[in-house]
Amino acid sequence: MSAVLLPVAVGYGIYLFGTHHTPDYDNGLLGEHGTAAVDLKARMGTALLGLALVQTGLALWMYGRVPGIRSAPRSVPLGHRLLGFLILLASLPIAYHCLETYGIETASPRVAIHSFAGCALYGAFVAKVIVVRSRRLPGWLLPVAGALLALGVALLWYTAALWALNGSSVPGLPSV
Repeated sequence: MSAVLLPVAVGYGIYLFGTHHTPDYDNGLLGEHGTAAVDLKARMGTALLGLALVQTGLALWMYGRVPGIRSAPRSVPLGHRLLGFLILLASLPIAYHCLETYGIETASPRVAIHSFAGCALYGAFVAKVIVVRSRRLPGWLLPVAGALLALGVALLWYTAALWALNGSSVPGLPSV
């Protein structure tokens, strides 16, 4: 039961904070403000997307899903876990800036998708930790949880970093 409730509670808690918090548009990120902070978040988000792709590749290697590549050495699972922890830590300043500066916004489809995906990402992280630690849950849940995390990072990158780096537009979404 906690495998479902705790991740939902984390995502919903972030949502509640974001909807009841007064945005502070003057808030900075690592000394940057305004468009410089947005640009910094876009670059950090792009780095996180790259790390998430490496993380996915390591997972595929660990489970023997990369054709033509022999089984992964013992160091790969440890590297996979450490990289996942690094990705989580590196995402926190971005998430904090988004929540403090903007909160949860629904003014446009792009911003709404980004806001909800940000809430869901940390719920998905909690879900993956629960799945990794559980011996009673079905084995197929682990790759599903990992894939959802990678897709969440990609969706957040698409709706914010790509938008910022691409002159305030992304393919397939209105540029409002």
